[in-house]
Amino acid sequence: MTKNLDALRHSCSHVMADAVKRLFPKVKLGIGPAIEDGFYYDFDKKDGFAPEDLVRIEKEMQGIIKADQEFKYSEISKKEALKLFKKEPYKTELINNLEGDTVSLYKHGKFVDLCRGPHVKSTGEVKAFKLLNLAGAYWHGIETNPMLQRIYGTCFESKLELEKFLNLREEAKKRDHRKIGKELELFSIHDDVGPGLVFYHPRGAILRMTIEDYVKKEHLKRGYELVMGPHILKKDLWVTSGHYEYYKENMYIFKTEGEEYVIKPMNCPAHMLIYKSKIRSYRDLPIRFFELGNVHRREKSGVLHGLLRVRGFTQDDAHIFCLASQVESEIKGVIDFVLDTMRVFGFKDYKIDLSTRPPKYIGTPEAWDRATGALKEALSSKGMEFEINEGEGAFYGPKIDIMVKDALGRPWQCATVQCDFALPERFDLTYISPEGKKERPVILHRVILGSIERFIGTLIEHYGGVFPVWLSPVQAKVIPITDRSYDYADEIFNRLQNEDVRVEVDKRSEKLQYKIREAELAKIPYMLVVGDKEKEAGTVSLRAKKEGNVGSVKIDEFIVRIKKEIKEKI
Repeated sequence: MTKNLDALRHSCSHVMADAVKRLFPKVKLGIGPAIEDGFYYDFDKKDGFAPEDLVRIEKEMQGIIKADQEFKYSEISKKEALKLFKKEPYKTELINNLEGDTVSLYKHGKFVDLCRGPHVKSTGEVKAFKLLNLAGAYWHGIETNPMLQRIYGTCFESKLELEKFLNLREEAKKRDHRKIGKELELFSIHDDVGPGLVFYHPRGAILRMTIEDYVKKEHLKRGYELVMGPHILKKDLWVTSGHYEYYKENMYIFKTEGEEYVIKPMNCPAHMLIYKSKIRSYRDLPIRFFELGNVHRREKSGVLHGLLRVRGFTQDDAHIFCLASQVESEIKGVIDFVLDTMRVFGFKDYKIDLSTRPPKYIGTPEAWDRATGALKEALSSKGMEFEINEGEGAFYGPKIDIMVKDALGRPWQCATVQCDFALPERFDLTYISPEGKKERPVILHRVILGSIERFIGTLIEHYGGVFPVWLSPVQAKVIPITDRSYDYADEIFNRLQNEDVRVEVDKRSEKLQYKIREAELAKIPYMLVVGDKEKEAGTVSLRAKKEGNVGSVKIDEFIVRIKKEIKEKI
């Protein structure tokens, strides 16, 4: 987001707040920042807003914009500010928490707000805007605080850009993985048994299995060793790793027989113990441990979102134990692995961030600098562009995040690689050097897909549920026209099954067009319609999801075609 767009959106949030106060004078104001896709403002309104209120607010905003009122900056003392905002409890709280003796304000017309800016010159510059939706939001994001009403909106420099955004937003609604997941019977989430916990239905389980099988094979081909750790581990291990101090609020903790245990939120500590189970030599390194690890994290219910944010999920997690001299080449290997994998799954574009030391961390600043330098060098030597996220690293090390862009150009967090000099020290991990001395390995924490659940959600939205053949839970459906064709339909079914094609037969006593329509809605790549004519000729009437009616095809020809698509992951 450019500085001008940020200022424009921030200005639009002020215009919206002004309009709300004009229409609903008793409303109390919260905050209204610009965000990545627009802006929002939080309000405390006793009876809440209704969707139809957004139309009224937009109309009022148009009047403020037409008046072309100048945005004026000023500074006043805290004492004056408290007097000015004495009827605004949330503003009063903000003022009391500000450092210094003065506060900054922005005013347009009669509307005044606490603000550091930036803003455009006048309300007249705010033209291409749209209010999008309502949501609840706790004040400061804390559940014990009052629940406020949040109005989201967006604003652009031109109407053409706004229309493009709104069209993409509508397309995104159609691709919502929660909607498609229900329609295709892939998964469900039942809040009555636990929010954020995923139930995979038969077709969703096949999709997940296909992804995991591919991932396992690729890891083994690239020199990783498969390991598995337990789901619960004693508290002491998490104290050693630092998670108990830095991550405790996100962990499920319980007691049994007087001992405190943790349901693992990460796979790292178990991999540390496997490494430490015997003496390692420098000749053994690098060692790459890989696990499809099931983890659970105590996420707040307000942030849960379909498959994208859950409490129980699986990571394609690996830890690479290596020499300092091997760090750069191993990071490059991970990056190559990520990009190769994303191409196979149909993602062609990506964005890279490098996150540095956060305010709370373990290890020494010197070790952090070495780790950050290694990540930068690996990216630079591969000629890859990246952005720096200051202070956003994991508590044990800096990280590279690779976000893939989907068919709508939206970024999705998937892969990450983190360089860690701290945990080898905490777990007293060593290897024997050429001189016979004990030395510390460096650890790279990394995932390729990340959360399998989130990746499935990403795939659903990227493809709109129309998966390539190799990923489709059902790759072909045989549809007999009459019961006279059942035996031939079964023959085709058996042949395809023997060729490892995922196939179903629809023998229901429904009309042919109804069966075809249902298969189309289920987004099945191929339909094989068979009747007396096809049985006699040894053919099928082939319908392809992306081509429509292909016509009469010999069954052997179809088998060659579909097996090629599956093998080559077309």
